[in-house]
Amino acid sequence: MSTKTLQKDYKERIVPALEKEFNYTSVMQVPKLKKIVINQGLGEATQDKKIIETALNELTAITGQKAVATLSRKDISNFKVRKKMPIGAMVTLRKDKMYEFLERLVRVALPRIRDFKGIESKLDGRGNYTLGITEQIIFPEINIDNISKLMGMNITFVTSANTDEEGYALLKQFGLPFKNAK
Repeated sequence: MSTKTLQKDYKERIVPALEKEFNYTSVMQVPKLKKIVINQGLGEATQDKKIIETALNELTAITGQKAVATLSRKDISNFKVRKKMPIGAMVTLRKDKMYEFLERLVRVALPRIRDFKGIESKLDGRGNYTLGITEQIIFPEINIDNISKLMGMNITFVTSANTDEEGYALLKQFGLPFKNAK
């Protein structure tokens, strides 16, 4: 399945299913996936500058879009952090790249997790969902031999849904393997 078929699937199958489930009067009321944000917080980067470079390269390889470094907002002496110091990496995916990443995440990456039984079904109250991944090696784009350190990441699915129920239904239709049905 390519991104075009995932977008087509949204229009042809998911929209009518959600319209029926929530009794929408217009197609415009149906929630949609706005963007996917992949974020890595790298506190160890204060000691080792190469960690940021590695993380940026890995995120770029995973998403197919150039990752950017996130900078600290203020000085924190206890953590040896200075203002505007790189302390993380992130990518925001929209449109085709977003659907392409979602496809690979659901079909390839998540099934590679050992003892995988599904993901938690806790949304943020506004129909958005954040998935925490502990190891970047579940993505086939990452060569395990070149890994110096296992790094986790947060993947946030931002939807236009107004409630958690609508957001949950949308993400479930897209194929995210939630543990327990609501």
